[in-house]
Order: sequence, then C-alpha cells, then structure tokens
Amino acid sequence: MNQSDMLFLVLISIGLASLTLITIQLLKPRRRDNRGEWYEGPWDDDDDRPRRRR
Repeated sequence: MNQSDMLFLVLISIGLASLTLITIQLLKPRRRDNRGEWYEGPWDDDDDRPRRRR
C-alpha cells in the first residue's frame, strides 16, 4: 500500500464520518420545550400585543 492509497482511504473515511454526522443531526428529533428557537428572545414578545391604528 503506497502513500496515495493511504491518502485515498483517509479522505474516504473523513467523508463517510462527515456524512454520518450530518445524517444524525438531520434525523435527530427536535426538542419541544416551548422556548422557541435560539434567536427568539424577549424582544420578540412586543410583536404579540395588538397594534393601535392611526
């Protein structure tokens, strides 16, 4: 086994590991904790109150 064969095996193993991790992240069930997404902060609560028409 020469150096190019080893490089090929390393690249294939890195690619398979990356695909496995991406697949696991996509198939993992989402947590339902009623806190919303990470970007939804207390500043979004202002949008829930009714607007006054002019």
